[in-house]
Amino acid sequence: MTSLDPEIRPTRYRLTRWRRIIRNTYRRIRPRRIGLRNRILFMFFLGSLILAGVLAFTTYGLTQSNLLQQRETTGVNQAIANARRVQLDLTIDPDGYATAIDQVGTARRLLWAGDSWTNSSSQFTEEMVPETLRTLVVDDRVAATMIVPYRDGQALLVGIPIDNVKAAYFELDTLRDVRDALQSLRLALLVSTAITGLVGFALGLFASRRAVRPLANAAQAARAIADGRLDTRLESTDDPDLQALTMAFNDMVETLQTRVESDARFASDVSHELRSPLMTLAASVEVMQSRREELSERSRAALDLLTSDVSRFQRLVEDLLEISRFDAGAVRLVLEPLDLLEFVKQAVSVSSLPKTEVISAPELAGTMIRGDRRRLARVIANLIDNARIHSGGTPKVLLQAPPRGTPPSHVWIIVEDDGFGLIEGEEAKIFERFSRGGTAGRRSGQEGAGLGLALALEHVSMHGGRIWAANRTDGIRGARFFVELPLATYAEIRP
Repeated sequence: MTSLDPEIRPTRYRLTRWRRIIRNTYRRIRPRRIGLRNRILFMFFLGSLILAGVLAFTTYGLTQSNLLQQRETTGVNQAIANARRVQLDLTIDPDGYATAIDQVGTARRLLWAGDSWTNSSSQFTEEMVPETLRTLVVDDRVAATMIVPYRDGQALLVGIPIDNVKAAYFELDTLRDVRDALQSLRLALLVSTAITGLVGFALGLFASRRAVRPLANAAQAARAIADGRLDTRLESTDDPDLQALTMAFNDMVETLQTRVESDARFASDVSHELRSPLMTLAASVEVMQSRREELSERSRAALDLLTSDVSRFQRLVEDLLEISRFDAGAVRLVLEPLDLLEFVKQAVSVSSLPKTEVISAPELAGTMIRGDRRRLARVIANLIDNARIHSGGTPKVLLQAPPRGTPPSHVWIIVEDDGFGLIEGEEAKIFERFSRGGTAGRRSGQEGAGLGLALALEHVSMHGGRIWAANRTDGIRGARFFVELPLATYAEIRP
């Protein structure tokens, strides 16, 4: 036994681990469709937040406007009173500028008189007075107010002309109390918005559970019916909206149960009444075939016709029983990974035309599907039989990727022929039970009973695929039958 190179093993291990980490991370972060319950919960939560936000924004805006308006009115009135006092002091002592503004109070004050500025504090100087306000008060002799930036906030600046002494009085109010009140209001509104959002979340959680509960009960009942418990019913309710749904659901299940039981009895009766005599008839034909040499030429011809009809009758009974199983919901798929090309070749080899040509697109090499081998092989065999019996041409099987989708998530199995083609309007009708289409008069024999394509439709639908037919569009007369099947995922094919 030889050991692996120790320098190579850790590298391969790290590569595999990182791939697994990337794959798991992508699965966690990729977006998923939100369920109905979560959508209801989200709408309640979002609605409560929007409502709380609108109310908070409106409340804050109105409160801010009212506080500023009241503060401005109070500041202007106080400034007017202070200006009158300064005017009185300057009338008594025209040169006592500093004394006049020092006696006004604690406000930040600034006085313009005699083409010079006098301030009560270094925190308020003439540079802080905007040019617009200075022009209005000093030059135009008009009282004015202005909200100006000041340190970490805003301040109210009031300018009042003093005409008797040819001066101008300016007063600065920092609006600190307004700013503090608005800050407290913002905090209160933020907390109330958060509380409202939590209340909305709780209400949404309650409402979503109540709203989705009937759907959950209906889904649980549907799963029980799918598992074969056809006696399952929804409980009656006093809710007028849910009562209609409950009654319709229970009536549907009642009808379905009656239909399934009837079909089950039909299948049992067919199995008992047709298969037993058919087996006896087939055994008798085999006995006659064993003594074929003892029969006359005319009797041999009659025996051949009888053998052909018995074989056709056997296929008809098998198709009827299969259809009955579909109607009764008794069909169960045995799913397994299948190599597409190899599987199609094997299915063609056991069909009525084992030498049918199979052509596969190069990009489909190694493509895997997941399906029931026996039933999918029956689909291909039925399509080849349909082409052989009805078209009058030579069938061919093509494997292609659908033109849509990159990378492709499905694959096409196409059975085409160069025969008579389809009559316009019968593309969908030929998949109905016992339908032979408009080409019945051109049949090469009496082998078909009109169930082959109907069975193919049932088989393909159970695999999550589609089947349809169309005339060829490549300039050659004939028909094409398309079978679209989903590709197998990595999780479905890994051992």
